[in-house]
Amino acid sequence: MMSTREPVALALGAGGARGLAQIGVIEVLEERGFPIVAISGASSGALVGGVHAAGRLREFDARIRAMSRRDFIRLLDPGFRRAGVLGGVRLVEAMREVVGDPLIETLPVQFTAVAVDLQRQREVWIQDGPLWDALRASFAIPGVFTPHVVNGRPLVDGGLLAPLPIAATRLSDATRLIAVDMHGWPTQPPGTPARQGEAQHDTDAAPRGLVEVMSRSLDTMQAQISRVQLALDPPELVIRIPRDVCQFYEFWRAAELIDIGRHQAARALDEAGYWAADP
Repeated sequence: MMSTREPVALALGAGGARGLAQIGVIEVLEERGFPIVAISGASSGALVGGVHAAGRLREFDARIRAMSRRDFIRLLDPGFRRAGVLGGVRLVEAMREVVGDPLIETLPVQFTAVAVDLQRQREVWIQDGPLWDALRASFAIPGVFTPHVVNGRPLVDGGLLAPLPIAATRLSDATRLIAVDMHGWPTQPPGTPARQGEAQHDTDAAPRGLVEVMSRSLDTMQAQISRVQLALDPPELVIRIPRDVCQFYEFWRAAELIDIGRHQAARALDEAGYWAADP
């Protein structure tokens, strides 16, 4: 049985907008008294984890909940290069206003952002330097965001090789590991007919358009890798976010996704017998 007094590490998974649910997961863990001493994250998991490690999750939660679809689209600047559709500068600057621009090695929580070096074809663990360099590299989805250069190396989305970066937490002082898997069983199983008056979940329907085919393909690959990672190095607790809660680009649904994360975290903790903090 895991005590709420034991220091824990978090492995936060990749999943596009779905990754915002991990904000709610962290909030519930903190409310229940789990001391989070280390975080590793890939892609949107790195974003959420880095913001929390910087001590600005509440402010980030409030900001992103308030953003409309139009607000988010305004932050998507063209990449002007064949390496990616979007540059990501406006998006990072908007988040930097809330979080600041700290160095990773100065953060109160040990943090590792996982990216991928395409030239060397391997994971890169970023554990020092400017936080936003690390986050921008970790969520550089190939074909969507341009690669980000860190220490002279162009890096892309960490979810390509480590969609659930468990190994990156193992050098921490934590005695337990909690992983957040972004590829949980869908709320409505594939092939299940929609009930009368309900539409079939978009993410379970046949993909339409280039962007959706690309995102579904990446999601399928990440789901398979995550299953292998969980089997080879199982954590003490896995919190699963259903894979059909949103499309990968629907960041404007942040409020709904954060609440889903809160629900799934509370459910997983309750089922495992982890209730409230020790007195």
